[in-house]
Amino acid sequence: MIRVLIADDQSMVRTGFQMILESQEDIEVVADVADGVAAVTKARELRPDVCLLDIRMPGLDGLEVTRRLAGPDVADPFKVVVVTTFDLDEYVHTALRNGASGFLLKDAGPALLIEAVRAADRGDALVSPQITVRLLKHFDGGGARRAVDPPKEPLTARELDVVRAAARGLTNTEIGGELFLSLSTVKTHLAAVQGKIGARNRVEIAAWAWRSGLMD
Repeated sequence: MIRVLIADDQSMVRTGFQMILESQEDIEVVADVADGVAAVTKARELRPDVCLLDIRMPGLDGLEVTRRLAGPDVADPFKVVVVTTFDLDEYVHTALRNGASGFLLKDAGPALLIEAVRAADRGDALVSPQITVRLLKHFDGGGARRAVDPPKEPLTARELDVVRAAARGLTNTEIGGELFLSLSTVKTHLAAVQGKIGARNRVEIAAWAWRSGLMD
């Protein structure tokens, strides 16, 4: 079972998300809370597999909760998916910088919500398709190449192929299908790239690809 915590200040949203997620045999909602402080407390107490966080909440907003649960200073980070009504670049940028595994708009639909939870649980990152490329381009200042730290070791041609696919928002399964690679091989390439460029997850890999000009 994938154990999920939902944090949103609107009770109807929490109830709706819970009904959608618990319609799946492999997903269980272990807690739903209405504010950021409770989200941090409950997450640390229950250790859910995935945390679904709204951005605008009382106490602590979802961006700060993400930092506390999944940020670079967290020894054992949680998998966080930010789910929000607000399609704003600064929110996306901050959420991903703070360690979020995905960013989803509330109007994305039930199927995408379910897939975002499953993707986060297996180590993938899922972002609403309508904002994927735009938000990743945000990391390069809208198209201008920015200086990035060089990889510790050069990336192989196949690793570069995988990075480009990930930066386009493809899941591991989609990357494997496009490049004719097994799922385990895709994961191996991504893990190697993380080590070479110092990224914590696939979102940071994608951001690095846009910043470095690899997607020009």
